[in-house]
Amino acid sequence: MPEENPRMSVVDDPARPGPTPSPDRNHRAHRTDPPTPAGTSPRPDRPGRSDRPGRSDRPGRPASGLFRAFWRWHFYGAVVVVPVLLVLAVTGLVYLFRFQIEPLVHGDLMRVEHVAGQLTQPAETQLEMVQKADPGATVVSYTEPSAPDESSRFTVTTADGATRDVFVDPYTLDVLGSLDPDGTISGTAVRLHADLMAGRVGETVMELGASWAIVMTITGYYLFVRGRRARRRQRERHARSARLRTTHARVGAVVGVGLMALLVTGLPWTEVWGGAVQKVATDNSSSMWAEDPGALSNPTSTLDESLPHSHHAVPWGQEKSGVPRSTPRAAGDEESVANLDTAVEVADREGLAHPLTVALPADDGGVYSAIGYAFHDPAAERTVHVDRYGGQVVSSYGYDDYPALAKVVAQGISVHEGRRFGTLNFWLTAAFCVAVVVSCVTGPLMWWRRRPRGGGSVGAPRGRMPVAASPLLAVGVVALGLFLPVFGASLLVVLLIDRFVLRRIPRLAKAFNVT
Repeated sequence: MPEENPRMSVVDDPARPGPTPSPDRNHRAHRTDPPTPAGTSPRPDRPGRSDRPGRSDRPGRPASGLFRAFWRWHFYGAVVVVPVLLVLAVTGLVYLFRFQIEPLVHGDLMRVEHVAGQLTQPAETQLEMVQKADPGATVVSYTEPSAPDESSRFTVTTADGATRDVFVDPYTLDVLGSLDPDGTISGTAVRLHADLMAGRVGETVMELGASWAIVMTITGYYLFVRGRRARRRQRERHARSARLRTTHARVGAVVGVGLMALLVTGLPWTEVWGGAVQKVATDNSSSMWAEDPGALSNPTSTLDESLPHSHHAVPWGQEKSGVPRSTPRAAGDEESVANLDTAVEVADREGLAHPLTVALPADDGGVYSAIGYAFHDPAAERTVHVDRYGGQVVSSYGYDDYPALAKVVAQGISVHEGRRFGTLNFWLTAAFCVAVVVSCVTGPLMWWRRRPRGGGSVGAPRGRMPVAASPLLAVGVVALGLFLPVFGASLLVVLLIDRFVLRRIPRLAKAFNVT
C-alpha cells in the first residue's frame, strides 16, 4: 500500500475508509468513520468493529458501487477536461469582452473624435483613401462604425498575401493605421477557442474535452446529490478541505446546467460531431447552415470565403451560402455604375440591420454583398447581393429562408456567444465562464491536498462501473458514446488500456488504483 500522508484526514475521501484502528477500546473515541454517500444510513458502531478493516478494503473485493465508479470517471475525465475547459472559459471571456478590450488596447485606431452634428464622409470616398494609402493592396470588405466615436474598418489583402484591418476616420478621412486581425487579443482568443491554433489536431482535442465535459457534468450531479450528507458531516467536524469540497460541489451544481447548454450549443462548430450531424441533415434535405437558393446560379464562392479572417462578420446560417455573379456588361457599356455607397443605400432600403459589413466584388463579375448581422436577434440577420453594374438586388437571403435546423443552430449559437438576450445573456455567460474557472481550479486542488505521499499512486478513487449488473446504465453509456462519437471512441480506448495494460502490470495497477 502507498504511504499515506499523515496530515490527510479520511474525511477528505468520502469513499475511502479510515485506517485500521488499534484494538485498544479507548482508541475508538478517536476513530473517524468514512462519510456515507447520501441515500444510505451510517452503520451503527458494533463491539469489535474497529478491529476489522473497512469492507471496501478487503483484498480482492472490487468497489463496484455507482458512487465510487462515477467518482473515478469524474477524476479521470478531469485530466482531459480541466485543461480544455480552462482554455474555453478564459478565451470565451476574452471574446465576450472584445468590444471593451480591443478599443482599450488600440484606441488610436478604433476611436475617433466626434463633434455633435458632424457628418460622415461617403463610404466610397473612404475606400479611395485606403486604396491611395496602399495601392498594392486589395480591399476585401468594409464595416461601418457602430457608434459615432468609432472608426470605419476596411479589411485588405496586401501584395504579399497578408490580411490587415485598416482603420479610417469617417469624418476627416485620415487613415489611422492597420493591424493583423488574427494577432489581436480577441483574434488570438478566437483561434485558441476553435482549435488551439493547431488545426485538425487541435479541433479534435477541443471536441474530446467538450465531450468528456458533458460526461463530467452528469457524473458531477450524481456525486453532488449522493455525497451531500458526507460533505455536511465533514463541515460539522471541521475536516481538512471540507470548505473546498463544498465550494467545488456548490459551484459545480450551479454552473452545470449552464455549462451543459454552452457545450451543446458549441457542438455544431466541432469537426466530428458537427460534420456527422450536417451529413445526416443533408441526407434528409436539411442543413445546419443555409444555402442561398437565389445565389446558386453559377456561384463562385461561399460568403465566408469572401471574408477571410472576419471573426464572425458573417452570420453562422449564411457562411456556406453561395455568392452570385453580376450581369456581365456588354461591349460598349460604361464602367460600373454601382459602388460601395450604392450597396449601403440598397441595404438601407431593404431594411438590413446595422452596422453593415459589405464584401466588395472580387472581380469584374462579382457583387457587393451587404451583410446585416443583427447582433442580438438572429431572426433579423439577412444578406443582400447587389449587382455591381446596375445596382439592382441579385438575390436576398435571410433567417426566414433558413432550413428549420439552421434556425435552431443560429439561435443556439447566439446564446452561446452571450448576445441573444442582451445584457442578461452577456453577464450570465460571463458568470458561467468564471464559475467554470473556479471549478477547474478547486477540483485539482482537492486532489492535491488528499493525494498519497510516496508509493507511486496517483490517488485515483477506487471503483468499477457496474454495467454488467445494470442494463439501463449500459444502454446509457452506449447511447452517450454514439451521440458523442469522439467520447465513445476515447472511452473504448480507455477501457482497452484498462483491461489489457493496467490490470496486467502490477505497478500500473497500483498506481492507478485498479480494482
